[in-house]
Amino acid sequence: MKSSLPEADRHDASDTQRDDYKCEILPNQVRDKLCDRFKTNYKHMKRIGIFIFDNVELLDFAGPLEVFSIVGEIIGKSELEVFTFTDNQSPIKTIHGLSVSADLSLDHLESLDYLVIPGGDGSKQVIQNEGLMNSLEQLILKSEWTMTVCSGARIPAKLGLLADKPFCTHASVYEDLKRMEPTGIPRPDQRFVQSDKKLFSAAGISAGIDLALYLTARTFGKSLAEKTAEYMEYPMNYK
Repeated sequence: MKSSLPEADRHDASDTQRDDYKCEILPNQVRDKLCDRFKTNYKHMKRIGIFIFDNVELLDFAGPLEVFSIVGEIIGKSELEVFTFTDNQSPIKTIHGLSVSADLSLDHLESLDYLVIPGGDGSKQVIQNEGLMNSLEQLILKSEWTMTVCSGARIPAKLGLLADKPFCTHASVYEDLKRMEPTGIPRPDQRFVQSDKKLFSAAGISAGIDLALYLTARTFGKSLAEKTAEYMEYPMNYK
């Protein structure tokens, strides 16, 4: 893979702390050991919102949810809240029929710092809902960063946010996005790309895990991303 990780500029404790982490039991010994090592300097709790909808692709949202939930366990839940939200209907059903209850409805979402938009066949219905798309656009514009996974890239494409911008999506969706945004620059050779200053897009399904780990490194520090990947027994898929 050709994506590269820039030097993490925040909260990397690797130079000042001994590396005695052993991946055994995160909720107890490991979590307690790591919390003090990865304290953040945020003045308020950071919030990651994951948008889910009917016929969402399960791993598109569950992969990033796992990554960021482990990050929250390590740095402390008072530092990072990870939640799901939907458009006034819960539970939703994933593309394979799994019923999932969201934590919040869009009407009760007060704020978020980071936004995850997964894909799935249901994204075709999402982009037809003008009111929902207006709300998502406001969340994207106000977020510190937004990441899309798979066909979730339909949302920023429909909003015009991929005009003249590089993007990744599922291999089967590139043609659809090219019709939606002819000036977009497809990057099927990449696992994920930075599409704009604070917009990132990942390729299909499992690529969302890679992008979530990259954004963990970018936002919270490379060392924390490496510890998260180690606990998940998942490779850091970038150099």
